[in-house]
Amino acid sequence: MAGRIPCLKVIHLLLLSFLMVPFLLLLTLQRTRMDPLSLLNLQVSTRASLKFKVLEESTRIIDEGDEESALHSVIQEQSNNNTEVNTEDLAANKELEQHRHVADDTVSKSTIACDFSQRRTDTCVLHGDVRILPSSSVVLVRTPHDTLPENAAYSLRPYARKWETPVMELIRPISIGAVSAAQECGVHHAVPVVVFSTGGFAGKNFFHDFSDVLIPLFITSFHYRGRVQFLITNFNRRWVGKYAVILSRMSDYEVINLDGDERVHCSGKAHVGLMSHSELVIDPARTPGNYSMADFRELLRSSLSLKRRSIGEGKNYYSKPRLLLMLRKGSRELTNKREVVALTRKLGFKVIVAGPEQTKNLSRFAGVVNSCAVMMGVHGAGLTNMIFLPEKATLVQIIPWGGLRYACNHDYGDPTAAMGIRYLEYEVGREESSLVKQYPKDHPVFTDPESVHRQGWNAIWAVFLNRQSIKLDVKRFKGVLQEAMRSLLPR
Repeated sequence: MAGRIPCLKVIHLLLLSFLMVPFLLLLTLQRTRMDPLSLLNLQVSTRASLKFKVLEESTRIIDEGDEESALHSVIQEQSNNNTEVNTEDLAANKELEQHRHVADDTVSKSTIACDFSQRRTDTCVLHGDVRILPSSSVVLVRTPHDTLPENAAYSLRPYARKWETPVMELIRPISIGAVSAAQECGVHHAVPVVVFSTGGFAGKNFFHDFSDVLIPLFITSFHYRGRVQFLITNFNRRWVGKYAVILSRMSDYEVINLDGDERVHCSGKAHVGLMSHSELVIDPARTPGNYSMADFRELLRSSLSLKRRSIGEGKNYYSKPRLLLMLRKGSRELTNKREVVALTRKLGFKVIVAGPEQTKNLSRFAGVVNSCAVMMGVHGAGLTNMIFLPEKATLVQIIPWGGLRYACNHDYGDPTAAMGIRYLEYEVGREESSLVKQYPKDHPVFTDPESVHRQGWNAIWAVFLNRQSIKLDVKRFKGVLQEAMRSLLPR
């Protein structure tokens, strides 16, 4: 009897163990139902397709019976787009495929978008298989998917001063069109290209260097953040050398001289011509990337290592601010400059005098301008140096006789606000102009300057700009200098 009791205990333990097995199996299956993703992750390699990743991220529960078929469908989808996963995944996958095909079509379609409606400049932007040919042509090689008209052909001169016909005639024209086949590529550019000219006034006038080329080039290309190639026609080697440090901040690549270049340059995108808004002005709303004149001035500061972003703060700085007097030689020359300098010093300014010779070294003179709180001079290209002034500095423009206030404001007064500098002006009186020695007092030059304006730009230039010198009335001019001093006080 005693031997049978242990046997009964063993039998009871065995029965209990058999009863526990189904219970444990049920628990395991239930855990699997609750976390199917872990099972999928164990069975599928990390090289699953995008569509399988979408399935992995889903929180939808899959029945055990469906897991194997779903997994098989996902793997098949990598090699066969017609395989169905299930109703929900099929819809999602079809949408992904549609987006992919749309994207492919967008890339494969060639486009030419030209704008000839602007007053200052003409531009064309080409997307696709773009080729710049030695024959001054930029062509787009057609693809089966593009919708370009058969007669897509344009021509423009890539310089931002199109209303000045005599100047534009000196600019090399570029023809633009679409072709079925073109010469083989000699140079492949992996970045967009910008085609522009350094002809016209470039290299002859500091104002036009910035207004016609450098600022339009910034507007057109800066959103590429250096990943852009510049291709130049009417190549001006001195101009390129002078502004090389600025060009290198806009493009990571050496500029290319297209004149006489027999190679075919190829790219996926090309800008022909430069966008331009106004004289020394950038309109952020019309600029790719919404860049402004403040951004351009920051580019100049970094390129030329300019120290001051804003005029100095504090009593010591304002007690002896630096005033830069820009002097001209010949037309619009200031004939009593010593008298003006003496008055300016008497009012508390430290005066720096600069003529054409002092401005030749760009980096050095930009540093001089940047060290000053006031810049002053008679209307002319030298005032363009205001672009290097620190913020809150003041520009004083002396406007020659002849009803020139609007034009002078347009060139130098209007741009100052976006540069963060203050603007003052002084209009020369009749007795301060050398024209009193050339014309009688009752001549239309004095009684009706607008009659000269109506004769056109050449008359304005010949009478009021090219033949006039100025002797300031220092008593009258004193008030402007005092206002310049007040404009520097902290606000």
